[in-house]
Amino acid sequence: MSRHLEVGERIVGTEALHGGITAEMRRLTIGTRDGGTRDLVLRTFVDVEHAEDWLNREVGALTLLRGTGVPAPGLVAVDPTAAHCEYPSLLMTHLAGRTVLDDEGVETRVPLLARQLVAIHAVRPAERPRGYVALTTADTVVVPKGADAAAWAAAIDVIREPAPPYEGRFLHRDFQPGNVLFDVEPPGPAGARITGVVDWAGTSWGPADLDVAHCSTNLALLHGPAWGLRFAEAYEEAGGVLAAAPSERLYWWVRDALAFSEEVRLVSRPWREAGRTELTARAVEERLDAYVTALMDALG
Repeated sequence: MSRHLEVGERIVGTEALHGGITAEMRRLTIGTRDGGTRDLVLRTFVDVEHAEDWLNREVGALTLLRGTGVPAPGLVAVDPTAAHCEYPSLLMTHLAGRTVLDDEGVETRVPLLARQLVAIHAVRPAERPRGYVALTTADTVVVPKGADAAAWAAAIDVIREPAPPYEGRFLHRDFQPGNVLFDVEPPGPAGARITGVVDWAGTSWGPADLDVAHCSTNLALLHGPAWGLRFAEAYEEAGGVLAAAPSERLYWWVRDALAFSEEVRLVSRPWREAGRTELTARAVEERLDAYVTALMDALG
């Protein structure tokens, strides 16, 4: 670690950062030669099967994004095989701001999220990242207790069909409020400006609809189904292009929503740790049921 610091610098403090699911995050406070401090972030994958692949993809993404205007961390060092660290790790610059998951101000943040995602999809890599990986199948969906059985059966039938054709885009693949940092300082209102987008380990190539669907599902579970539907509108208002046919949109949006059925407990835990204590696994299941039903009503 110390070999990646400037001469005369040393680590003077560490702080665990919460919110991640697959990796441990720590903010490192570095004492500089002039008596000041600067912050770095250490991202560590502990007992994660695909850590090397994820870290290599994140390095590729951070390198690509440098100079694009997309506010991503700067790469400092990486050890994807744990040759020098105890676990596979990534050292990067620290970005100002924080995640905002509260209901208050969501109407302000949704257009900002949409514009940021349009900018990400406008990135044109010289070398395409790997193709997207679907996160669920029709046979692994977990129908929540008490869910609308007819709506879920119809939704599952949707993803039994082959994926519709699409124009590929550079995808973040986990773009959602938990991976976006907002300016929360005066004079503007909380969440008035995006200061960073983090966690680029899932970077891939695929349809813009898939990234939009993922953020929509997160918004639906955090703030209610209507916000999931609103995000797609905001994306198009910001200049983004989605599948023209309602049936094609439905495929991607349902596919992402159904993937959440398998990991409700995993997803809801960091939300509760961030202060949304009312978002129990059961509460999130109920919102997911309402969202799937709303999607089938709107597009099915």
